[in-house]
Amino acid sequence: MSAAAPKKVVVFDYGFGNVRSAERALARVGADVEITRDYDKAMNADGLLVPGVGAFSACMQGLKEARGDWIVGRRLSGGRPVMGICVGMQILFARGIEHGVETEGLDEWPGTVEPLNAPVVPHMGWNTVDAPEGSELFADLDADARFYFVHSYAVRDWTLEIGNPNLRAPKVTWATHGEPFVAAVENGALWATQFHPEKSGDAGAQLLTNWIGTL
Repeated sequence: MSAAAPKKVVVFDYGFGNVRSAERALARVGADVEITRDYDKAMNADGLLVPGVGAFSACMQGLKEARGDWIVGRRLSGGRPVMGICVGMQILFARGIEHGVETEGLDEWPGTVEPLNAPVVPHMGWNTVDAPEGSELFADLDADARFYFVHSYAVRDWTLEIGNPNLRAPKVTWATHGEPFVAAVENGALWATQFHPEKSGDAGAQLLTNWIGTL
């Protein structure tokens, strides 16, 4: 009996994100990875990873120029997995506010990305998270597992309400730096992390393994 073919994952290259680090981390856990902004490849991959580094507004502009906003929406409408990392998570929310400037996000989730209220900003370094019971993203990870964060902005309030009792509510993971903030979300085909799994050593590798296992 032949082994199953590795899952095809596209790291979406829209000019903002550590695409090489993400490529290496995904390859480490057995994925067949390609860095591209090609529409057909991004649409047809088993999983689409959307990285993000820098300003919310710049990432949104770059994503739109690469048609990434349309690709993410189309994949999700068909139940095709998408994962966002760092600012790639932040742009999934309704809006971001940086230096008093408000920018519309992809609005997959309600909420505003705002400056962190903390004694030291940016939040840079290793931190633990508080994952909900039954999390698939954090399966087989210890409660004290640490992940690598680099950010000055975050979603500080989760307000999504599920009106349909037949739909599962998203699983939201929190972390604290000065105040609680959203560290990860699992919502059907759409998963995202504020931290960098590709920079989080063995814990990050396990998390990416968990995602690949759902594709």
